[in-house]
Amino acid sequence: MANVALYNMQGQEVGTVELNDAVFGVEVNENLVHQAVVAQLANNRQGTQKAKTRSEVSGGGAKPWRQKGTGHARQGSTRAPQWTHGGVAFAPVPRDYEVKMNKKEKRAALKSALTSRVQDEKFFVIDEIKCEEIRTKTIVAMLDALKVSKALVILDSVDGNVILSARNIEGIKTAQVNSINTYDIMKYDTVIASKKAVEMVEEVYA
Repeated sequence: MANVALYNMQGQEVGTVELNDAVFGVEVNENLVHQAVVAQLANNRQGTQKAKTRSEVSGGGAKPWRQKGTGHARQGSTRAPQWTHGGVAFAPVPRDYEVKMNKKEKRAALKSALTSRVQDEKFFVIDEIKCEEIRTKTIVAMLDALKVSKALVILDSVDGNVILSARNIEGIKTAQVNSINTYDIMKYDTVIASKKAVEMVEEVYA
């Protein structure tokens, strides 16, 4: 099992943590990670875009001028795509962008993402992440001590003080153990987790 340093919020090393290889030491499957990211981005799309085709635009029933003899190009309707106020050629219509992945594939992708962060030494474990009051400077000080500017902060519980203190910091996102996903882990450069959150992740995904 891999050992990583355990820090406090002041960036001081206070011990080590042994990570479960079943979650943080798997073989990284880049293909599955890519599939999981694509699936999440696709599934976030609403698919409600719509534009009218020439058959749906009102008007245009009469032929604007006779077929021959005017010097103009022949036209059958003023609602053809080349006309102002005409319909849209190949207009988008509502559709479902859903991309499906098996549960085992999602779990494997998540484990691969976590493992890659550990291998890249971009996984920090903090003994306890807490704020006595809503104060952004507290979280900024922790990030500065760890020399991190972009991170996913994984909490072991819904701590309103921490969440509200971190939400105004650009490049920082907080999440609970049950809401982490492959996309966020790969999007944010570094993962910071409380020691208890790491234990919960191992319990859920091992």
